[in-house]
Amino acid sequence: MIDDLEYNTEREHLIIPEYGRHLQKMINHAKSRETKEERNKLANAIISVMGNLQPHLRDVPDFKHKLWDQLFIMADFDIDVDSPYGEPSKEEIQARPDPLKYPQNHPKYRFYGNNIKTMIDVAVSWEEGELKEALKFTIANHMKKCFLNWNKDTVEDAVIFNHLFELSDGKLNMKDSDEALSESSSLMRTKSKYGGKNNSNKKNNKKKYSNNRKRY
Repeated sequence: MIDDLEYNTEREHLIIPEYGRHLQKMINHAKSRETKEERNKLANAIISVMGNLQPHLRDVPDFKHKLWDQLFIMADFDIDVDSPYGEPSKEEIQARPDPLKYPQNHPKYRFYGNNIKTMIDVAVSWEEGELKEALKFTIANHMKKCFLNWNKDTVEDAVIFNHLFELSDGKLNMKDSDEALSESSSLMRTKSKYGGKNNSNKKNNKKKYSNNRKRY
């Protein structure tokens, strides 16, 4: 009796395992029929079973078309039946998509991020005036914040101005500016300061409620 056991490792490979082995055997049986009329009858019955096994596909456009394509795939494109959508091309279905092209940016100062270059290009395109000066200071402050996120120590404004000058190819020059950037402490401010305040309120409320608790 043990000799009659059949292990999955010894069975035929399932092309689409989601449908199970019984459906694969039904397709193999349909392939073995001699007349095309009988094969078409079995193929339509198999399509109905596939639709019941995958009800979520009914919300997909061309639901039936997808099932017929899967039937041909599980039959290894070796079944002579009349599909209402025509026989799919094996090469087209098994063709691999073209690799996606990702932007390859290798900035010199990676801690500033990739968006800083876009911000600098926008500032360079603006005409000279108060708006451009304000944008330059905004960019410089953002660069200082990014620098402090990478290096927790303080940084001189002159370092940020030199990096801005370099990244803009000399078109944004703030080296002679008299205005200072935001303080490092304000740029590195975290939410823990406010969290401490909320925690103290919770402790006071807890103490208040504990005093009002009745004793029996």
